[in-house]
Amino acid sequence: MSGVARRTVVAAAGGAGLTAALAACGGGADDKNTTPGGTVLARTGDIPVGGGKILADKGLVITQPKAGEFKAFSSKCTHAGCAVSSVKDGAIVCPCHQSHFDISDGSVKSGPAPSPLPPEPIQVVGDEISPG
Repeated sequence: MSGVARRTVVAAAGGAGLTAALAACGGGADDKNTTPGGTVLARTGDIPVGGGKILADKGLVITQPKAGEFKAFSSKCTHAGCAVSSVKDGAIVCPCHQSHFDISDGSVKSGPAPSPLPPEPIQVVGDEISPG
């Protein structure tokens, strides 16, 4: 076997081995018991029932409308793009023009906002809330 042919065979075998190893390591990526990239946004105990928590650095607001039910929405108001600032009395509140959004579905309760806050996917595993 010539030197070129031998290198080709060795390279092909190494590539096949690498592919098999990567497939074995990546097998759990779609497993719902793992968090994408290991990111935990919050713990369930951090989100009060009937209230929520704003994660300004993530651009999210996570709410718990009823015990054990968690929802997430964009924290950017649909009126002028301001960041919402609080969650109180069952509403997500924007400080700029006082738009209020329902914590259960992000719908507009009052104010000049023209549309609901967009929902964001999350998953709850145990007491961890992570991106969905």
